[in-house]
Amino acid sequence: MLTLGQWMESHGQRIETALGVLLPAANELPRGLHEAMRYASLEGGKRIRPMLVYAAGQTFAAPAAALDAAACAVECIHAYSLVHDDLPCMDDDALRRGKPTVHVVYGEAQAMLVGDALQALAFESLAGAQAGQASAQQVVNMVRILARAAGSRGMAGGQALDIAATGEALDAASVETMHRLKTGALLVASVQLGAACSPASDPWATALERFAQAIGLAFQVVDDILDVASDSATLGKTAGKDAQHNKPTYVSVLGLEAAKGMADRLLDEAHGALAEMRGAGLDVHRLAELADLICQRRN
Repeated sequence: MLTLGQWMESHGQRIETALGVLLPAANELPRGLHEAMRYASLEGGKRIRPMLVYAAGQTFAAPAAALDAAACAVECIHAYSLVHDDLPCMDDDALRRGKPTVHVVYGEAQAMLVGDALQALAFESLAGAQAGQASAQQVVNMVRILARAAGSRGMAGGQALDIAATGEALDAASVETMHRLKTGALLVASVQLGAACSPASDPWATALERFAQAIGLAFQVVDDILDVASDSATLGKTAGKDAQHNKPTYVSVLGLEAAKGMADRLLDEAHGALAEMRGAGLDVHRLAELADLICQRRN
């Protein structure tokens, strides 16, 4: 059996190839836009969201081609969100995934268009899942899952709350709401998209949701911790920017040690949700390993 590292390397190559095919060629008009889209999407990041798609889908023997379409879709949404998040009108960051951000290299206007185009491409990818053995109803369900996670009730709404909260003193409940939308929603959608590629997952929707909600929030809690406990070279993005921008985080609200304790509790919740599925004979070890990786990562 492959180790988690070997499995992630294999699936990292798989998503890189699939994205390379999905994205327009750099020499296709408009060349500057397509080159920038590829710059923003390829050769970068841990691909945690696509990995969750694959791990959830493989638990229920989902068709590989359908999982590719869903994995590409969620990664396009994630990449677009990073491009827009780094813009001067948002977080104004110059470093992402260890290289200059898109607006630094291609300009702000092009960066806006890159995000817009990647968002549209995500849904084009989902539409192609039917060719990968997903039914029309499954495709409609996946479109609904991703649209909700990316919109005002998910990632975009969380970003709006984040902007409004800058310089404000929030309580822990308000920070949790913001984090569940801004970061958690797309991670939850990643698990749901993988599961949605197989009807065998239907009886386990509640357990999967509990698992995904736990790791979705844990991801941002760990991000908050790393922002103060790590450095830019390790993170591949600017460290300390939350405090620099006076943003409320779990560390600023609870303190560093309490935030670490919360991440540990969320990991326990994730494993508890998986225990139900494991008890029924389902192979959930990849989901469990990814939960550990999310909560114990160093970048």
